[in-house]
Amino acid sequence: MFQGSLATARGRRRAWVDSLFVDHAIFRLVWTNFHTVVPGKVYRCNHPTPRRLAWAARRLGLKTLVNLRGHRKCGSDALSREAAKRVGLAHVDMAFESRGAPHRDRILRFASLYRSIAFPMLMHCKSGADRAGLASGLVVLFEGGTADEALAQLSWQYGHFNHSRTGVLDAFFMRYRSEAEGRIPFLEWVEHHYDEVALKQDFVAGKLASFVNDQVLRRE
Repeated sequence: MFQGSLATARGRRRAWVDSLFVDHAIFRLVWTNFHTVVPGKVYRCNHPTPRRLAWAARRLGLKTLVNLRGHRKCGSDALSREAAKRVGLAHVDMAFESRGAPHRDRILRFASLYRSIAFPMLMHCKSGADRAGLASGLVVLFEGGTADEALAQLSWQYGHFNHSRTGVLDAFFMRYRSEAEGRIPFLEWVEHHYDEVALKQDFVAGKLASFVNDQVLRRE
């Protein structure tokens, strides 16, 4: 946990140590998990390092950075907030869950946010696999796409394991597909028909996949 300041050389060193070795950013120095969701408008990745964020902002003309992890007391959070400010990006916290049924109020808040932020935007969680996949799937539906297209954002190609506890995110889009797609607009379904308690109760995760995801890879 990092609770210091970046204003001093010692504080900055502590932030980098926490980011690299506690928050596993040492892997993200070379692994970006960077992908396009909506060309020219929405992109996704794992938690960007300051240098990579600056590069993406210049190359893509980014206006907004959306943090799907929420405000955290860690070096990665402190460094990316500072980097966003330095390159002129609006920084928005939009925390999502990765192992529970998506919360109705958070989906509706994200929809409201999506209508108001400046584009292009880059969204990130820790690994760019689960919460980034959920948010990307929501964006697909906001843009008029299908549930199957949204589900494609939750793929093993991004590091997402749908047989582990994070598979509840897939189950969310499948629930919309089976209950309402083609009959009820997505956000209307979320607001008036979606039962997150029932989804959580109905979903059964695979024990081995959950062990790998949670204990070996130590994903959030």
